[in-house]
Amino acid sequence: MSADLRLVGAALGCWFAAIGALFAPAGVGWVVAGIALVVAIAWPAVTSRLGPPDPKAQRRVRGSGGAGGDGRSSTGRRAGEVGRGTWCTRWIVAAVAAGIAGGASATAARVGERDAEPLRGLVARHASVHVGVRISDDPRLGRARAGRDATVVVPARLLWVSTEDGTRIVVSARVLVLAGDRGWLGLLPGQEAEADGRLAAAGGGDLRAALVSVPGAPALQGTAPWVQRAAGALRAGLQRACAGLPAEPGGLLPGLVVGDTSRLDPALAGDFKTTGLTHLTAVSGANLAIVLGLVLVVVRWCRAGPRVAAVLCVVALAGFVVLVRPSPSVLRAAAMGGLALVALALGRPRAAVPSLAAGVFGLVVFDPELAVDAGFALSVLATGGLVLIAPRWAEALRARGWPRVAAEALAVPAAAQAACAPVIAAISASVSLATVPANLLAAPAVAPATILGIFAAVLSPLAPTASAFTAWLASWPARWLILVAHRGADVPAGLLPWPGGLLGGLLLGALIVALVVAFRRPALRRWVLVTAVAVVLGAAPVRLLAAPWPPPGWLVVACDVGQGDALALAAGPGAAVVVDAGPEPDAVDRCLRRLGIRRVPLLVLSHFHADHIGGLDGVLRGRAVGGLLAPDFGEPAAARASVLGRGLARVAGPLDVGGVHIDVLGPVHPVTGTRSDPNNNSLVLAVTTGGVRVLLTGDAETEEQLSLLAVDDPAVLRADVLKVAHHGSSYQDEGFLEAVAPRVALVSVGVGNDYGHPSPVLLAWLARSGARVLRTDQQGDLAVLRDSGGRLAVAVSKE
Repeated sequence: MSADLRLVGAALGCWFAAIGALFAPAGVGWVVAGIALVVAIAWPAVTSRLGPPDPKAQRRVRGSGGAGGDGRSSTGRRAGEVGRGTWCTRWIVAAVAAGIAGGASATAARVGERDAEPLRGLVARHASVHVGVRISDDPRLGRARAGRDATVVVPARLLWVSTEDGTRIVVSARVLVLAGDRGWLGLLPGQEAEADGRLAAAGGGDLRAALVSVPGAPALQGTAPWVQRAAGALRAGLQRACAGLPAEPGGLLPGLVVGDTSRLDPALAGDFKTTGLTHLTAVSGANLAIVLGLVLVVVRWCRAGPRVAAVLCVVALAGFVVLVRPSPSVLRAAAMGGLALVALALGRPRAAVPSLAAGVFGLVVFDPELAVDAGFALSVLATGGLVLIAPRWAEALRARGWPRVAAEALAVPAAAQAACAPVIAAISASVSLATVPANLLAAPAVAPATILGIFAAVLSPLAPTASAFTAWLASWPARWLILVAHRGADVPAGLLPWPGGLLGGLLLGALIVALVVAFRRPALRRWVLVTAVAVVLGAAPVRLLAAPWPPPGWLVVACDVGQGDALALAAGPGAAVVVDAGPEPDAVDRCLRRLGIRRVPLLVLSHFHADHIGGLDGVLRGRAVGGLLAPDFGEPAAARASVLGRGLARVAGPLDVGGVHIDVLGPVHPVTGTRSDPNNNSLVLAVTTGGVRVLLTGDAETEEQLSLLAVDDPAVLRADVLKVAHHGSSYQDEGFLEAVAPRVALVSVGVGNDYGHPSPVLLAWLARSGARVLRTDQQGDLAVLRDSGGRLAVAVSKE
């Protein structure tokens, strides 16, 4: 039975229109919506004369007989086919236009809300204000940086703003609170609070109107809704039930059940990511499928009808949403998984795709920011793969003699991975070969761990001892998942580099389609594989080498030091110019030791933030430093005094050190009054080594980048390799990046950092411009070199 695709055009039109409207002024979105609405209304009427042939005329043609003796002439059949095709095309165009109108208008309304005055003016001035907010999602503790306490990140809705002159302004806008007091961690979604803070711009491509930096504790106003309090009690009870378990399963189980990864071991989280199992620790359609599957088993055992099944599924769905907390991400997963699964539960598989399309349309109109959310895209694609691809693949395997259970066990993860792989590749610039085997091995343990974990949470307020015992039972399938993740992450070459961004996603999507087609036509298999490999190699702007470490002839290495910067520039045997020292000593010392660096003729510190100077002792560990190049900007004062107090001889550029030529391009002049003055006074260096030009940008943000563009000849910015500023934050100027036009972009960033680095928008822009984007959080140490043919190449090393 073919799938019903009538609503798919409207859903895709809505989705893509919302993406475009998020990056445009509200007025542009309204114009697009108006044009699309006119097309949706007028197009069917304009083309109605091309509709299906008149039924009476068709009957006359059939009655006249014709070739083939079936009472239908070939002319009549062709006329009917042309008419039906025209009719379908007409309504597809109308549906897409209606979707564009809905997505563009909904997004334009939210963008207008985001950019409305007077809030926009206050943000531009970085005003100090007193604010009232309503918490919209779980506060989370960010990763601490050297010398600084961790920041509490709180998604919220701004209700009102009181300025320094006492003016109170009622507003309604999304904000992100960056709090310095851990009292914010105890707040529940729906809770209202007041605080003093300072406004800052939030960047583009989303609906947040501002960042609010709050140093103090919140002043609570009332209590959270009862649903959120109930969810909080059950989640806390699950954490208590898991407290007696070993660290890894005890931290994993709450993530499996309710998406609470606050105690998940970072190393285990990294292995889950490498093996493509991260979806298990986020509330998704898979969680809902398990819950609804359990309900359906009970319903069928009781021999209840479809209507009873539908009612019980809805009740179970609502209860699960309460348990995991009705945050935006949970509601998204509920819509994606619930609509399609209920349709299937009612015995109407054709309704699954229309339900999914309706869910996409409704969710994007309700919250246009989901259009650029990677989790949303993966939810939609995974659900689409399960309802469109998996049944066909399972049936094909059964036709080849596979048992039903084995066929479905392989088809489900393979279909979900095939559907999601292009988006994953675009985001991560890598392809995991371990994902399908890991998900296949993990699948038998997911449902028992999830169901037992749910029972442990529900029992926790009533019977704590029984809850702890149930959590202990659930820990055993969780231990199997941990074993699969660890072993999968250890597979040699299990994570292959791939072109990132839109180009990489489209390339992998085309390759998957080609492989599926070739699989069905044996004569094409070898040709498609050879062609695909050639296309991939030809499309890559820079070769990625599998080389020993350190790779012979390396020129520049970006060290994997977590959320910070540390780079080494080869300056002769056993020597390197070191640029920044990362957040802590051991990481940078380990990187330099692996490179065999015993001397540092020049140490460069781009600025004095802790994530660039915290590892200074590691650079000095057993190594002599010849000189120090550092900015004159005086903030942060204590950190600057600490570095300069070590007695290192300060030098000034330009410099030539061991074949490395260094020009200091910035700061052009002192920059003050910005979101971060130390960042915007970072040293910006143009380095030439081995015939390769490298631009090192420290944490320079938009203001300093614009000042560099204002120089007489912006061509001096052009470089083969760009060390992306500020760990890939969104505070980047596209004109600056266009002037640099790098072939390689190195992003030094920490795994799971709480700043949202690197920005997906920035990564997509770099990939579209033809740069090969490499990240230390995913590939480890990154080395730039020239290969045996003299071409620019990159080698990676993940310890």
